[in-house]
Amino acid sequence: MNDTSQQSQPRLYTDLASWWHVLSTPDGYKKEAEFTRQQLELVARIPLKTMLELGSGGGNNAFHLKAHYQLTLTDIAPGMVEVSRELNPECEHLVGDMRALRLDREFDAVFIHDAIGFMASETDLFKALQTAAIHCRKGGAAIFEPDFVKETFKPETGHGGHDVGGRSLRYLEWFWDPDETDDTYMSQMVYLLREGDGPVRTVSDEASPLGLFSRTTWFRLIREAGFQPFRVTDSYDRDIFLGLKD
Repeated sequence: MNDTSQQSQPRLYTDLASWWHVLSTPDGYKKEAEFTRQQLELVARIPLKTMLELGSGGGNNAFHLKAHYQLTLTDIAPGMVEVSRELNPECEHLVGDMRALRLDREFDAVFIHDAIGFMASETDLFKALQTAAIHCRKGGAAIFEPDFVKETFKPETGHGGHDVGGRSLRYLEWFWDPDETDDTYMSQMVYLLREGDGPVRTVSDEASPLGLFSRTTWFRLIREAGFQPFRVTDSYDRDIFLGLKD
């Protein structure tokens, strides 16, 4: 997740950005990227040749999608843009906020991966969806991939990490919802970092609120932004939303 709403950016997107591909390697995104491509191709009414990704982060999805599309990758965090540029030098990269970005051009497809979760209010979510609609060509399609919707959210923890280029990272993530009456949940991340045979250091990111919206809200906002909305589920049973630009 790589665009921020009102909270400060997580450390993994700023001073720890160089660790991104130790936390999350491009190989792990091949399945998701192919799912994204297939869904867009099913919904769109025009051939898809160009794609704008908002909140593109470290470029792991783009690493696979660039074989199919001419990509323009944008993220609010300059450190993440640099990480992605190293991985995907053939793609156009821009620093920009998905709520306000205006490029004065249109694309056949627009993609927002789990960065959409940083839209922690209906206002911010609508702004991001509106940015997608403004940049989507008529007959094109957009896809939005939140980690959770309100109907299916359950508190959970996860862990993982990798050893890459003499660096090692392990992480623990914790998601919980302290107030079920609002439209957010909380995310806390802790990292264990080691370089070579050096000591392990522990870094904690501040807990941040992420958007947690109902399916009804998603459909309403996608429609108000200018798309015909659709919903599918992926292999992880996550709700994925698409929009056709009429």
